[in-house]
Amino acid sequence: MELSKYAAIDIGSNAVRLLICNVIETDKEIYFRKSQLTRVPVRLGIESFIEGKISKNTANRLIEAMKGFKHLMNANEVVHYKGCATSAMRDASNGEELVARIRKEAGIEIDVISGKLEAEIIFSTHIEALIEGVDDFLYVDVGGGSTELTVFHKGKLIVSKSFNIGTLRVLNNMVTEKDWAKMYSWLQEHASMYKDISIIGSGGNINKMFKMSMKELGKPLDYKYLMKQYKMISSMTYEERMIQLELNPDRADVIIPALQIYLNIMNCNQINTVFVPKIGLSDGIVRYAYKDYNRSHHIQKRSVFKTEKNED
Repeated sequence: MELSKYAAIDIGSNAVRLLICNVIETDKEIYFRKSQLTRVPVRLGIESFIEGKISKNTANRLIEAMKGFKHLMNANEVVHYKGCATSAMRDASNGEELVARIRKEAGIEIDVISGKLEAEIIFSTHIEALIEGVDDFLYVDVGGGSTELTVFHKGKLIVSKSFNIGTLRVLNNMVTEKDWAKMYSWLQEHASMYKDISIIGSGGNINKMFKMSMKELGKPLDYKYLMKQYKMISSMTYEERMIQLELNPDRADVIIPALQIYLNIMNCNQINTVFVPKIGLSDGIVRYAYKDYNRSHHIQKRSVFKTEKNED
């Protein structure tokens, strides 16, 4: 058995995350066990989507977060990491400039990835293996700037698409009826033929809804429950959501548009269940970091990844 640590840096529209994993290699399988997750709500998307540019103050906060991530990786003796930035950095006119600053000032390399690659990275986690007895899934990853949709059939990725419909965009009235119509049209074309399709939900908001439900891990949320929660949370003030529901300030506002996105998708295709295995982009990035390291060092190992349900 071999034990080492790998890390993922996910620069999202609402928050930036550092995930450190213990990678346990045996003769038969490779296990990825989450060791530490650090999240900083920098909220790049608010400026990127509205102003088209990330301000100096927000950029400085991001740099400080990256410096902290660098220290944490060093302290944990991380073998290798991979850093990815998504919608907010893609849309910001100074995104490339900021990537260069992160490299120079924090010593961290960041790749600004497309929505398509984002879906491929998530697929590398073999998330579909976490749900037993269901053949067809619509994977839905709701972020601050975009929603990634991926159709799985019998364990195979059929098609995926990224839409600029994210919680921060909805919150700031930046999603038009035309934007919704494009997503509905895609869903009707690619997901409607699977009659018993379920959703695999990803992202901090749906994870929070699952935690609030008190359901056993592996059990799905249903449409009725999500609609009830949407109505209840929408009736509360921002302050009430933080105090009564114990939501963080950067979760208390975006959780409503997140639920709206999920409910709209479920309505479009008459889907009743959402499974929440708590696996997302960061988990896929760690696997890419592992593959990159072994490829660059010409290490030949079996790529039999063991994906496990995360109870954290």
